[in-house]
Amino acid sequence: MILASKFGLVWGEGRDWSVRADPAYVRQACEASLRRLGVEAIDLYYLHHRSDETPIEATVAAMAGLVEQGKVRSLGLSNITAVDLRRANAVHPITAVQEEWSLVHREVEQLLPTVRELGVVAVGHSPTGHGLLHSPEGVHPGSTTPASLQRTLTEIAATHDATPGQVALAWVHHQAQAWNVSVVPLPGTTRVSHLKANIAAAGLALSTSDLERLDVLDARPA
Repeated sequence: MILASKFGLVWGEGRDWSVRADPAYVRQACEASLRRLGVEAIDLYYLHHRSDETPIEATVAAMAGLVEQGKVRSLGLSNITAVDLRRANAVHPITAVQEEWSLVHREVEQLLPTVRELGVVAVGHSPTGHGLLHSPEGVHPGSTTPASLQRTLTEIAATHDATPGQVALAWVHHQAQAWNVSVVPLPGTTRVSHLKANIAAAGLALSTSDLERLDVLDARPA
């Protein structure tokens, strides 16, 4: 098991949030997480979001100090740019970058050449579009899967005795080959049935034809 945690978002009233990534808060947040988790070290510690106030070099230097103290084993970043990644990696090796990645959210692919060059692991959160691609009807609160994508997912799933959501998750797995990077999809798993379906998707081998059919679609949700 790899224990990962994030820091950097500070929640206000309602759903308002701000970013804190100053060195003092880095240390404070880590100590609080260690205490709540009841562990001596966190395997992978992420900066949740880049800060506009604190240079990323200062944040990562403080995170590196946690590694030196044995409180954190490796460093990760989330919601960053390629320039951010290069600046951070120059201070301390970055192990993983976590960004949203699915058939309906592919913006992270702009970052992947830098991820590959630096040998960083790409962790793709929400690989089924926050559950959208699990829906047999392609409908989820607030968004709808494009009809062409839903139809293609359903057709491919039928040939593999799988669900559309499993095909969508398998597609993210297969991006490791497409981009020559290490990829770890991070699907939401709130019940045992989800866990079993996600594990099964890891062994789903999509054909070159399957991947080509999915790659050419304009899959932005409506």
